[in-house]
Amino acid sequence: MEEAIKQIGERLKGLRDVLNIPAQEVADLCGISLEHYSKIEEGKADPSVYRLSKISKRYGIDLEVLLFGEEPHMSSYYITRKGEGPEIDRGDDYKYQSIASGFRGRKIDPFIAQVDPLPNNKNHNKNTTNGQEFDLVISGTLEITIDDKAMVLNEGDSIYYDGRHPHCMRALKDQSVTFLDIVIE
Repeated sequence: MEEAIKQIGERLKGLRDVLNIPAQEVADLCGISLEHYSKIEEGKADPSVYRLSKISKRYGIDLEVLLFGEEPHMSSYYITRKGEGPEIDRGDDYKYQSIASGFRGRKIDPFIAQVDPLPNNKNHNKNTTNGQEFDLVISGTLEITIDDKAMVLNEGDSIYYDGRHPHCMRALKDQSVTFLDIVIE
């Protein structure tokens, strides 16, 4: 995980260098301090898929280039076999598997996501996105908190919400949760 985060930081710095973008501009876009953004570029802080999505859309590059260093190639269709999509592991937070990474010009970013239980009923940090999200629980029980409202979703349940509201997820019943996460910006 640490190596993947470090490589993402290197790609972000390379993007800024090539496009001559000040670090403060990218930090402002992500809604974080320059100090925190610098830690992301150094590979010492988690960039979050949502922040990377903001950066990719703003600067016109595919999210997969930032996540995995690979350019999507397909424009008619793209098949992802079970368990074979590129993964990003955010350590104590969520694990994402991109399921459309090879499709060029996507309108949405679909992922298979996993949330593992945290010790002492601890909750993950809240995130925001610039768009909307759709989550469908595949297995387990998921608690999603949007603003201050906590809701429980069981296998087969789904939620569609405005990602601009601070939100986070938590695995319940001491077992991991797998869900389809679609980010629409």
